[in-house]
Amino acid sequence: MSLLNPRRFSLGSRGLALCGAVLLATACASTSPTAETRAAAAAPVKVKVFVAAMFEIGQNTGDRAGEFQHWYERYWKGATPVAVPGALQPVYCNADGVCGAVLGMGKVNSSSSMQAILLNPKFDFSQAYYVISGVAGTPPQRGTIGEVSWATWLVDYDLGHRWAPEENKPGEPTFMPRKGYEEYRRFKLNPDLVGWAMKLSADTPLKDAESARKYRLRYPDAAARRAPFVGTGTHMTGDTFFHGPGMSKQAQYIAKLYGADDYVITEMEAAAITLVIKRTHGTDRVMSLRGAVNFDQGNPKESTLQHLDPAPGETAGGFAETVENIALVGTRVVDHIVKNWPTWSAGVPKP
Repeated sequence: MSLLNPRRFSLGSRGLALCGAVLLATACASTSPTAETRAAAAAPVKVKVFVAAMFEIGQNTGDRAGEFQHWYERYWKGATPVAVPGALQPVYCNADGVCGAVLGMGKVNSSSSMQAILLNPKFDFSQAYYVISGVAGTPPQRGTIGEVSWATWLVDYDLGHRWAPEENKPGEPTFMPRKGYEEYRRFKLNPDLVGWAMKLSADTPLKDAESARKYRLRYPDAAARRAPFVGTGTHMTGDTFFHGPGMSKQAQYIAKLYGADDYVITEMEAAAITLVIKRTHGTDRVMSLRGAVNFDQGNPKESTLQHLDPAPGETAGGFAETVENIALVGTRVVDHIVKNWPTWSAGVPKP
């Protein structure tokens, strides 16, 4: 066995430098795609529409539907959940930039989740639209079971002073606004966006239930006896599930006191969520969408406590149909925005 002559295979300094340059270039070429892939993976999701639900009954699909399930099955079935520290539930997104999450019930629960999601660097909300979606109550003088309502105003029911009715002058309101909360207690949502929402969804065929039809007949009001419809009005946000004609009149009193439209929906989250969005991105792209699953007071033959704690079989029907109606109405608007994103990305076009 002979040895190779080392002189024949020796490299000078120039050769070594050339070899090093070649190796470095090769190394850069081989690692470059990995760097690009990592950069792409780290880029935040460009959110076009964010759908906020408050609760889900069980799983996100395949069982009894709560507020989130119909949205999930439409946009995120099979999507990878994105955990967000500080949020109640993970966020789901699809390839079209439609994202959503369950935020939790009540003002503190929902708004803290919304803030955690908005501030998370995994998402870019700079051009996002928002649909705050859920079930609600309605006064029988202005709404019905199964209806779906787009908010024109969001009003906070809680920010103020209250006292017991027996400590008040008979027949007068037991509420007085607290000064200094003017920017926190009411939000007039973008009229052009509300106009678009109604234009795109007012004729949506809505589901109804025989149980809901029978329940409506307990009320003498023409509005209460209507079939489900798509409408607009003021949504009243309060952490208390208020019941009875007195509380309903107080909600209408507050709406009028603040210069809002007629109170048509009672719910627990929208004003608080909107305040969080306002502080980061403004309110021009915020929508509140609610479906009525109960009346805010009993019929003339039952007391408020009977309405609040009904006997078995005495509750309002139509819950399953209402949560489906919410998604049937809302997805029309979401799909339109995404399909026409070049027009909508810069702001709400004139209806």
